[in-house]
Amino acid sequence: MSGAGERLPAARKRLGQHFLTDRRVLDRIVGALALRGDETVLEIGPGRGALTDRLVGQCRRLVAVELDRDLVPYLRDRYADASHVLVVEADVLEVSLGALAQGPYVLVGNVPYYITTPILFHALRTPRAERAVFLVQREVAERVCAAPGSKVYGALTVNVHVLATAELICHVPPGAFRPPPAVDSAVLRITPRAEALIAADEEDGFRRFVQAVFAQRRKQLKSLLRPLWHTDSEATTARLEAMGIAPTERAEQLPPECFVALYRAGASARSAGHA
Repeated sequence: MSGAGERLPAARKRLGQHFLTDRRVLDRIVGALALRGDETVLEIGPGRGALTDRLVGQCRRLVAVELDRDLVPYLRDRYADASHVLVVEADVLEVSLGALAQGPYVLVGNVPYYITTPILFHALRTPRAERAVFLVQREVAERVCAAPGSKVYGALTVNVHVLATAELICHVPPGAFRPPPAVDSAVLRITPRAEALIAADEEDGFRRFVQAVFAQRRKQLKSLLRPLWHTDSEATTARLEAMGIAPTERAEQLPPECFVALYRAGASARSAGHA
């Protein structure tokens, strides 16, 4: 690596930059990636290179995607002697991660908190990483990992879990960053399922359906699903009972698998209604 890191670019508030500096947390992130040494690693938001420094010697190829125009030349200079490192200036939401990786890859990043959810969903589009480790706001990590019936279980939980499994690796205090954020953070590992519970052509419709359901999370299913399924009350109740789901149940009590069944039942009901 080049010794270019003497003048550190300042953090940009508008980009939500908080640079992780705690060595123990950096090591936990690398450990959670479980690298073998032959992978392509995509890093979202390398910042000043604290995590990149640990990754550069543990992978076959490293692609770092950075939006900050001041950090890009700094990073390119810093890793000028590492021929397997590519620094890409881009908005991660506007690039294909699969195209950048050019094959199987693992994903890692200190995600800007104001766009965490869009980045999570972008990262779950095919072709998905073999595994992904994100540093996110603690509240988001807890929502992703929540169990049915908990206060924070919701649309984000369900939409992630039909495609992947999620683990909260560790909590990270504000003091681990420079400048420190106003909230606690957490390291989150997401591993795509070998077989997703929904098909690729169902993903967008399913996501909208789940969001609509949780927008009225306190309603009983028989009342909530009737307008979404375009069925009358009697037909809605009968369909739920046939599926083995109590019509008086509420969405926040249902596991992700049930949402898949409800979504497909609605699609079937609408198709029958248009026949």
